[in-house]
Amino acid sequence: MFDFLQQSIPLTDWIDTGVDWLTEHWSGFFSFLQTVGQAVMDFMTNTLSAVPPLLLMVLIAIAAYFIFHRKWWIPIITLLGLLLIYNQEMWADLMNTITLVVISSLIAVVIGVPLGILMSKSETAQSIVTPILDVMQTMPGFVYLIPAVAFFGVGMVPGVFASVIFSLPPTVRMTNFGIRQISTELVEASESFGGTPWQRLFKLDLPLAKGNIFAGINQTIMLTLSMVVIASMIGTPGLGQGVLAAVQRSDVGNGFVYGVGIVILAIIMDRFTQAMNRPVEQTQARISKKKKTIVGGAIAVVVVFFATIGVYSSINQSNQGTITLAYAQQDDQVVSTNVISQVLEEQGYNVNMTSLDIPVVWEAVANGQADAMTGAWLPITHQAQYEEFKNDVDDLGPHIDKQAKLGLVVPSYMDVDSIEDLDDQANREITGIEPGAGIVQATDETLEAYPNLSDWEQIISSTGAMNAQLERAINDNDEIVVEGWNPYWIFQRYDLKYLDDPKGTMGEAESIHTMTRLGFEDDMPGAYRILDNFKWDVDDMESIMLDIEDGKDPEDAASDWIDENRDKVDSWVE
Repeated sequence: MFDFLQQSIPLTDWIDTGVDWLTEHWSGFFSFLQTVGQAVMDFMTNTLSAVPPLLLMVLIAIAAYFIFHRKWWIPIITLLGLLLIYNQEMWADLMNTITLVVISSLIAVVIGVPLGILMSKSETAQSIVTPILDVMQTMPGFVYLIPAVAFFGVGMVPGVFASVIFSLPPTVRMTNFGIRQISTELVEASESFGGTPWQRLFKLDLPLAKGNIFAGINQTIMLTLSMVVIASMIGTPGLGQGVLAAVQRSDVGNGFVYGVGIVILAIIMDRFTQAMNRPVEQTQARISKKKKTIVGGAIAVVVVFFATIGVYSSINQSNQGTITLAYAQQDDQVVSTNVISQVLEEQGYNVNMTSLDIPVVWEAVANGQADAMTGAWLPITHQAQYEEFKNDVDDLGPHIDKQAKLGLVVPSYMDVDSIEDLDDQANREITGIEPGAGIVQATDETLEAYPNLSDWEQIISSTGAMNAQLERAINDNDEIVVEGWNPYWIFQRYDLKYLDDPKGTMGEAESIHTMTRLGFEDDMPGAYRILDNFKWDVDDMESIMLDIEDGKDPEDAASDWIDENRDKVDSWVE
């Protein structure tokens, strides 16, 4: 018995084996779902984006006016909220977020309501489904990103997959609860008058359980919105990417603004779904048949008009050369990706920039979900990712050659010059960044290699959190040891120094490479040539970083640098 308790059950291996089996044997099915799902979502996003923003705001406000029975305050608040989102240049992100929420919620309702009905009719089904719902609802949302990426890659489709799993339980539970709470007297009366099971379902169960069902749908929509930020980690576009970027860069202002955008959308969708759940007694007098016909016809015309716009936009987009660049929310990758994106757009390409976590960036390029990336630190920082995916990517070589450096960094006022000098400074803690970064692994190796660091600990957080801790420590003249690298703006703002690394565990000077997916050269030789010619210096990159740190938008900072360095840019496009 004790031997059994001391041996770990290989749950991890079982789960990995199951996922591998599914991805291998069901890859065609998942690919089909990914293709169809992406087409549907692109169509919806293109339709929404093709409508002039002000016109769409007015239409939503008019809809709110009639839904809320000619009460003006809700339409006005809706219009003002949408105007604020538009003013803050978040409209395109809002359209993507609406697509994610609407599609995810519809799928959850289509699955959840029938499943709730089944549970209400069968004790066996309820006993089986209830613990599954418990797991789905209590499992951290981040966990769902792992199979989502394995099955569908990156983008909107895996975001919908993860959102549906996370948001499904309330609709199922409330449908089951609503039907089960119907009084037995009504059920017996229905049966005594010869009502069939289908008649009972549609004329008794669902009408009387309507309030509970819509309450569950409302909660499903709210949970889907809560997944917006989490799903952005696997490249799902929308407002969540703005929040994620702000968190990783410790940008309080932008994070708050994008958060307000999500709150505005949540309030609008919450009020609309609550209005749909209003009891019939509270509605106005019935509209005449003629008015119903007129309203129905007008709605049909608007739907056909928007659908035509969506089809036209989709066709237009499919005829353009589109390139997807994957990047992580780290300053060097933000800078290089913005610069090369604008250069490619100048040459007539349509470029999509997809923000992902570092390991997912590599996976996206390797499996063809993204066309290229410009942030591969080699040979040390991204060694693990390179070893895993080197046969599935095309290495175009460095755009910054042997000028990148990483190591342990301290403020210059600290009386240490080498890793070997560290003793009990900074509470014996090294403040790190994201767990997927190669520098984190290098720091672990450093802790093992240096005897004086045997009782030290690496505190893994995020780049933004590390920056905030560094600023706080310097302002208070406190001791701190952080993970640092060049190129990075902190060396322009603060007086810092690298600690000597006699054992070389943090690595030597590195290069930053450009990687493309296999086959990209054949598909887009012109773009491939530009990426292959892309070469510049650390000073170029750090000058843009400094502009961004001083408050300039990354896109504007990249554009200004391109204008000021036209000769260098022209050499890339020759």
